[in-house]
Amino acid sequence: MTTQNKGNLARGNRGPSAGPENRRALLTAAREVFATDGFSAPLSAIARRAGVGQGSLYRHFPDRTALAIAIFDENIAEIEVFVDKPESTLDDLLDRVIEQALVSTALIDLVMANARDPRAVHLADRLNVVVARLLAREQQAGRIGQHVSTADVILAVSMLAGVLARSEAADRPDVARRAWGLFHAAFTPH
Repeated sequence: MTTQNKGNLARGNRGPSAGPENRRALLTAAREVFATDGFSAPLSAIARRAGVGQGSLYRHFPDRTALAIAIFDENIAEIEVFVDKPESTLDDLLDRVIEQALVSTALIDLVMANARDPRAVHLADRLNVVVARLLAREQQAGRIGQHVSTADVILAVSMLAGVLARSEAADRPDVARRAWGLFHAAFTPH
């Protein structure tokens, strides 16, 4: 075996130890590919961008829904960490949702279309817990009216994500700003 062939083997299949690194690379690549090419982009493009084979992609994510759910799982994890900060507000939460929606509209469509998929149910549960914690803090501080429920905030977030997903990319920031103005008016203490 030549030195060059040994080097190729060392860089080749590293076995199970490469799993977590490959998964991270696939999620990063999927975010980038879906943001630029839409959700119908070939999964092979994601594997190529991640620097892994398609077999690795399918071992981690057997279908597009699994990939979208994994991305949203990470998004919610970021929101959970954010909400743990006592200075975070509902405005900040909606800003984060808008940020994520602006680059993930195709994923939002897919997850919303598969909301009853057992793999996606936990996302809604986690979001409810996060919103309830933040809403209670906001109401206690007097920034959000007592008439607002967790379900109201979740509905507003869902409406916002849905309208952003259906807006032209160039119009999304303005649409988000206008929608947030409406939510502000509705959520203000009476």
